[in-house]
Amino acid sequence: MLATAGHAAAQATPSHEGTHPTAGQAVGRISITNLSNQTLAPIVVATHRTGVTPIFVPGEAASSELATLAETGSPQALQVMLNTDSSVLFATHLAGMSTVIPPGETVSGDIVFDYGHRAVSVAGMLVSTNDAFVAYNGAEIPTVGTNTYLAHAWDAGSEANTEACTDLPGPPCAEDSGNARVTEDAEGIVLIHRGIHGTGDVTPSRYDWRGPVAKITVSGIDHGVPNHHHH
Repeated sequence: MLATAGHAAAQATPSHEGTHPTAGQAVGRISITNLSNQTLAPIVVATHRTGVTPIFVPGEAASSELATLAETGSPQALQVMLNTDSSVLFATHLAGMSTVIPPGETVSGDIVFDYGHRAVSVAGMLVSTNDAFVAYNGAEIPTVGTNTYLAHAWDAGSEANTEACTDLPGPPCAEDSGNARVTEDAEGIVLIHRGIHGTGDVTPSRYDWRGPVAKITVSGIDHGVPNHHHH
């Protein structure tokens, strides 16, 4: 299932838990805190060349891989796509204790970067929505210290915002409620999300948000974890 074309596989970085940098590469650290009242699905993280946006371009249509992440919460398709992108050095995903990331919780993980790949982008679903995702394009990995960013919720534009339990995977809906894909009246491009309006089963008082929905901190090689990769 994860097979890619031969030339793509050669440049892809394996997305397994242990990060093993090669010569000229370094291991940094990223932490993502959920600032919203929504639960976040696993968050895809990719290090890449500065000045490119491998996950999405605001105002353009979402890739099918991003749409899958934004509609279902599954990071796999997007992660596989990023690992075959020539501008991407390393892609993985971060998940909380029970896969999802509840309000107020933080997830952290290692990221591999090098001189030519000093940017990191992230994306993960807000699960009580049709196709909302938290994302940041091109956070800078610092040489020393820590950079902090605030990330907004985006609408993938691939599904209509029905707010109905038949069409979304998260609370307050039952796990087997369906998550049907409703594309009629979808926005068609990636936009800033307008939040929860109470037109379906999701109550705004419980699940709506304003402003940024996550805090991202990025550290370079000096992130204070000595002997991190001793074997």
